[in-house]
Formats: sequence, C-alpha cells, structure tokens
Amino acid sequence: MKILLVNPPNCGRSIPEERYGIDSIRQIFRGEPLALEVLAGNLASHDVRILDLKVKPESLQPVLDDFKPELVGFTAVTCEANTVVRLAGEVKETCGARVVVGGIHASSDPAFFNQAVIDYIVIGLGKVSFAELAAAIEAGAPVGAIPGVATTMPGEVLTFVPRNFGALDLAEHLPPRYDLVAVSRASYTLSSIGSQLGMVASAFGCPFSCSFCCISSQAGGRYLTHSIDAVIRDIRLLGNIPVIRLVDANTFGNIGHARLLAEAIVAAGIRTNFIADVRSDTVVRHPALMRKWKEAGLRSVVIGFEEIADSDLTFFNKENNVAINDEAIAILHELGITIVGDFIVSPDYDDARFDALEEYVISRAIELPILTVLTPLPGTALYSELHERITIRDLDYYTLTNAVMPTRLGEKRFYQQYARLIKQFHATAKL
Repeated sequence: MKILLVNPPNCGRSIPEERYGIDSIRQIFRGEPLALEVLAGNLASHDVRILDLKVKPESLQPVLDDFKPELVGFTAVTCEANTVVRLAGEVKETCGARVVVGGIHASSDPAFFNQAVIDYIVIGLGKVSFAELAAAIEAGAPVGAIPGVATTMPGEVLTFVPRNFGALDLAEHLPPRYDLVAVSRASYTLSSIGSQLGMVASAFGCPFSCSFCCISSQAGGRYLTHSIDAVIRDIRLLGNIPVIRLVDANTFGNIGHARLLAEAIVAAGIRTNFIADVRSDTVVRHPALMRKWKEAGLRSVVIGFEEIADSDLTFFNKENNVAINDEAIAILHELGITIVGDFIVSPDYDDARFDALEEYVISRAIELPILTVLTPLPGTALYSELHERITIRDLDYYTLTNAVMPTRLGEKRFYQQYARLIKQFHATAKL
C-alpha cells in the first residue's frame, strides 16, 4: 500500500505580532520529523514516503498528484491541529485517501480530530498501532479492535480500546527511516551553533506528572527505554552528524539505563555532541552520572526550571524546588555542560515578576534561557484547572508564545516585557 506521512508546515498565529507589531518573539526551529521516521521504520511491507512541509510548505498537492497515496498520516502538536484538519480536507478532495492523525495533540485531545475529513486517530505511541491499522486496511479487515486506534464518528462520542503500552510498542528491531528525509538533511540545523542536528530517541514517556505537560499521554503514563544496542545503532545511522538531540522527554528517567548508555557510547568510540533533557534533581542526586555523560559527549542539557518560586513549582506539581535548581546549575557549570533553561511566564506576571526572572537568569548565568507563556494545553491537568479562565480557544494561538488567558499587565505591556527578556537573553546565548 502507498502510505504518505506528512509533517505539517510551520504554523500558528502570534498575538504580539498581529496586534502590536512585535515580531522578535518568533522562534522557528526546523528539526527532522523523527516521529514519522520512527513510524516508517515499522512499515517495511509498504511503499512509504515522508513529506516535510516545514521544509517545502507548498509541496502537498504535487506529491499527492504524483504519488497517489492510499493512506495519509499526519502528526501534529496543538498549534498545528487546525492546519492538519485543513490539509486533511485537501487530501480527501485531491485523491480520496484515508487519513490518519497522530502525535501529541491527538494523544492528549483525540476528540478534537473526530471530524469528517479524518478517518482514524492514533492515540499514544503509534509505531505498532499504525502498522496494525495499515495492515487491517490493506486486508479489508475491521479496525475497531486495534488498541490505541479510534475510528472517527463525527457528531458522536469518540470511543476506542486503550493501548497498554509496553516494550513491544517500541518495535526497536526496526530502525527509523532516516533515509526518507535524506534530501532535506541539510535543512535540519541548530542555528545557535550553525551546525547540522540529528535526532535519536532513547526513551518515551516520563515518570513525572507536571500539570502543564502533555508527555504522559504519549505512553499512557509509563516510561519506556530503548535497548542500548538500538540507541547505538540509531546514532550510527546518522553518520557524521556533529550534534545529536536525544528527544526523550527525560533521557535520565532510568538512572541505570542512562549510565549503561553513556558507557556504551564511549566504548563504541562515538565522537559527537549530545543535547539531552534532564531534571535538576537528577543532576543533584547523580553528579557522577552527569560527569560520565560529559565524557560521552554531552554538550548541553535542557532543564525545565519553569519558575523561580517554590510556591509556583508546587502549583505545577513539579516535585522540585529552587534550591535544587540552583545546586544543579552549579554542578553543570563546574562540569562545563551548558544549560538550556525552560521558564514559564504566567499571564499573571507584573513588572516586578518580569524583573525578578531577569535577575534570576542573569545571576545564574544560564546559557540559553527559553521563555514560554503559560498555556493550558487541552488534555492536561492544568487545562482542567484553568479552563474557565481561558478566553482564547482557537488552537492556532497555542504556540506557547501567546497568552490565552487575561494578562495582569495591560496586554501590550505584557508582550513588550516578554519580548524584551527574549531579546536580552538571546543576545548572549550560547550552547
């Protein structure tokens, strides 16, 4: 069967740009569509192509006309959801292929895609369930009993059999199809260091339950790790890529696995730079592990500091505190590992809180601060808690750079302060 997997174009709308002409907030990252490469890896019996509309945004129609797919699969984060529905309509009109949607938004809020232009929704890890769906369609067999796959029923309540995710869902004996995006490889770069960037997954899910995060829907709340051999294989498949982003929500969620992986990288003679996600309490509890990873090539870590007050961290169910964050910063600086620090700017910020965040980041010498606006994403605990406060429900604005709830400051002042900090922090940022 001919299967086309589509990465949607860069989309999402900007309130500060549309209303106030503030365009300095816009940050476009173009990384390879690893989720689709992983799906394609388990579709060996089919004729599969990957179309990355982030690289070639106007290429959907030509590819549909040329390839004539029978099944089209889309992935989508929340701000891409409306665009995917529109593109699904184009697919139906052009070639009548069956349409499947998966990804983070489909996993967190599957009911959103219960629409006429979409046939199936894949909830959670899709490598196996998508392959089972494709096989059933090709055989003309019923798909209703496939766990993790919902058949759309517009106007009715969406139902499906939940999938109990486990090691078999990783299907790790089949590697990602990196070759299917080889033509676009030069486009996948990390602008802050002017270098090509490759992506590898070593784990899925996260053992924590921060209220703002939608990662838990990926693996049904479980944390699953790839075998060491599979991770080393995938790293090698990328060849001479100088920087590899381990895209796991928490690379160090299993300390024993993380230690063995670092040792295997060194033993394999792999010489590359890694960027990985880690919690600050993991750094504090396991500094020897971070030292081992530094030896293995860990260049930078992404840490969700989120806020600079313990009360706010408690509100997010972060299970962490500022003192631990500060200790982790000191350990990482001592090791020479740079920090990408994620911070959440609440619409409740006033000038004093913006100033406090500025002072905190500068005084801790965090190399690359990333500021997002607090956004209750559908399907998260935070969305349930703050639902009544939300005034903007158009998902195009759920880019994490728009306030979808009222701001304490005047709206223009809020975005001016937000843009000011981004400009200041990025002027001296490094990785």
